[in-house]
Amino acid sequence: MITSDETMIVTDVGPPRAFDQACRMVVDYLGETVPLGAWAVTRVAAGWQTVLVAHDRDYGLAPGAGNRWTDTMCRTMISGETPRVVPDVALRPELAAPHESAAALDFPIGAYVGTPIVQPGGELFGTLLGINRDPMDPGFVEHEGLLDLLSSLLSSVLEADTTSVESARELERAVSDAETDQLTGLLNRRGWTRWLEREEERFRRFGDPACVVMMDLDGLKTVNDTEGHEAGDRYLQRTAETLRHATRHGDPLARLGGDEFAMVATVGPDDAGPLVDRLHRVLDEAGTPCSIGVAPVGVATGFSEAVSEADAAMYSDKRARKAGTRS
Repeated sequence: MITSDETMIVTDVGPPRAFDQACRMVVDYLGETVPLGAWAVTRVAAGWQTVLVAHDRDYGLAPGAGNRWTDTMCRTMISGETPRVVPDVALRPELAAPHESAAALDFPIGAYVGTPIVQPGGELFGTLLGINRDPMDPGFVEHEGLLDLLSSLLSSVLEADTTSVESARELERAVSDAETDQLTGLLNRRGWTRWLEREEERFRRFGDPACVVMMDLDGLKTVNDTEGHEAGDRYLQRTAETLRHATRHGDPLARLGGDEFAMVATVGPDDAGPLVDRLHRVLDEAGTPCSIGVAPVGVATGFSEAVSEADAAMYSDKRARKAGTRS
């Protein structure tokens, strides 16, 4: 019940609680009040800059689009080589390389604005940026203060949302006994499925680099048939322990059943191949050889497509290993 001293607040002017909601509000506001060819919030991680949210007029920019960080105009802005607002890109020799690279991809940039979004510890999370096909009037630099204010607000929402997510993760870990494989101590299939469902929204919000890895042991049936199921259990436990030591703390590992294992590795697409090579090596050294498939998680496509692609790659690896074409 509302007393005479209380004031009703209109729902749609309340503060956004999720980082992606705040990003959407900011780029839509800028798209309407400071119209450029495109506005976007990006994530910078694992050597890539990836679009999380965009308000696009001219470029076809969409979530998941990305480029190598070294090839971007935002990199020169972050390093201090160029200012945050560049009304005419052609007048800045420091931007010649990314300017030419973008033009070659039919992505002409005449004007650029950008400002950093930082993580709670002060590390770079990503950028708030705007681009336009044609140069802008030199007076366009007057918007720098507004951009810095908005990026600072996004950094604050990011900190609050990150803290909330970590608290939720701690709670989930405390009640996860029913989602643990009793033999190996890894997540079971139920726990794996719930982890993917739970983290899907968070991943789309923050765009952290990630790859799904699917694994299938090559020799479990032989061990069970020749040495017995107790030996097979030890074989599975040795596999799980090897994977624990080979992965980063916090990356989920699961035994899906039988001889199937899975994980989500917090690495970018450039590190996916080396990751598979390393897993093959340590599992071979442990005497538990495995067929492995990996696929990057896309901001737009999420975990389900990555799981399917990694599963297909794993079966391809298994066929190649049986044929002797994959060591």
